[in-house]
Amino acid sequence: MMEMGRRLDRRNFFRLTGAAMMLGTGVGLAAEEKQEDISPAENLMREHGVLRRVVLVYREAVRRLDAHEELPPEPVAAGARIIREFIEDYHEKLEEDHLFPRFRKAGKLVALVDVLQQQHQAGRRLTDLTRQLAAAGKDGARLADPLRRFIRLYEPHAAREDTVLFPALHTLVTPHEYDALGDEFEKKEHELFGGGGFEKMVARVAAIEKTLGIHDLAQFTRKE
Repeated sequence: MMEMGRRLDRRNFFRLTGAAMMLGTGVGLAAEEKQEDISPAENLMREHGVLRRVVLVYREAVRRLDAHEELPPEPVAAGARIIREFIEDYHEKLEEDHLFPRFRKAGKLVALVDVLQQQHQAGRRLTDLTRQLAAAGKDGARLADPLRRFIRLYEPHAAREDTVLFPALHTLVTPHEYDALGDEFEKKEHELFGGGGFEKMVARVAAIEKTLGIHDLAQFTRKE
């Protein structure tokens, strides 16, 4: 009887230990999934990272055009496709559908929102012209102009959104609504680009950088 009791105690020990391990794993997984949730502001800011990397592609294209160096048209055309598909038709659409109306309704940062929307429209016109000239594959002097104007437009545009507009979103919505917006953004990204839409765009822009020889980050470190 005593031996049987010891066996039962061992079974109970292993059963309880196993349950605790499973529970701990479940908690760990839940915490990990929670950490992977991306807030609306973080989602929009990381998409600005893709925008900024295309701007670097445009800068390299302008540098080559100014120096009369060889510039194959495809890298610029590919960069403009990313701007159209990911930034203008997705990222900016999220801002125009979900952010700008909330700020206008609340009467906050309305002047800023109006300028940002006007800049979206101007940027789309520049992208149209860039795609048209890049597709033609000639007249580099004309191509350089919309690239310069795009860079000039979007560097302050993205910086103002990152430092003023996106942080202020917290003041307009409840925590529940804020989380729901994040879910809506992720859903839209998946609808348009499938799983890992952001990662796909990063890979696309990285391939363009490699084509132009600007993919090695160390090359931008100034040698003293």
